[in-house]
Amino acid sequence: MIGGALIGWYLCLFRPELIKAYVCLSSPFLRRNPNKRIVDHLHDFYGEDYYVCRFQEPGKMEAEMAEVGAAYVLKNILKTRKTGPPIFPKGEYGTGFNPDTPDTLPYWLTKDDLTYFVTKFEKTGFTGGLNYYRNIDLLWVLTAPWNGAKTLVPVKFITGELDMVYTSLGMKEYIHGGGFKEDVPNLEEVIVQKGVAHFNNQEAEEEISNHIYEFIKKF
Repeated sequence: MIGGALIGWYLCLFRPELIKAYVCLSSPFLRRNPNKRIVDHLHDFYGEDYYVCRFQEPGKMEAEMAEVGAAYVLKNILKTRKTGPPIFPKGEYGTGFNPDTPDTLPYWLTKDDLTYFVTKFEKTGFTGGLNYYRNIDLLWVLTAPWNGAKTLVPVKFITGELDMVYTSLGMKEYIHGGGFKEDVPNLEEVIVQKGVAHFNNQEAEEEISNHIYEFIKKF
């Protein structure tokens, strides 16, 4: 939910003179809460089993993922089309991923693709990715000078109607109710793709490419 799009948003916020336009997938810009750190805010909003909260203790999630194996973890992440916030409840399945994940791969993911990802994570482990979320409160500290600042570059936002971010509590209201446009005054268009979930750049790759091309070429 809080991943690469966040890096793009903050680049636009910090150095708008370098960015002609931004096409963002899945995760909208979220204003900084000056009174509460990011992890505390997510904990209060979604509970202690929210994925960012579960990732915070070094070594703990790595151990749970090692218990079930990289293949199990990646199959559940990539194959399960779950709406609502990503919750990893503690329990017998280690990471709390859905044990009823379908056996068949989605149309946009080949067996060779999955095998490649599994072999890489079996070699490196998941610590590198998890550490991104363990440092997210440092971002909150460092962005204090930009509190209340708006993102001023032209933006096109694309999400899937089944995306875990889009279907999380309060997100649709923020995106469509004026809050998003208030924080990003040059938000030119919001696209919600029918039948598409979180990995929209793979699930609808041609449509995404066309949206990016048509928007960027204007600038």
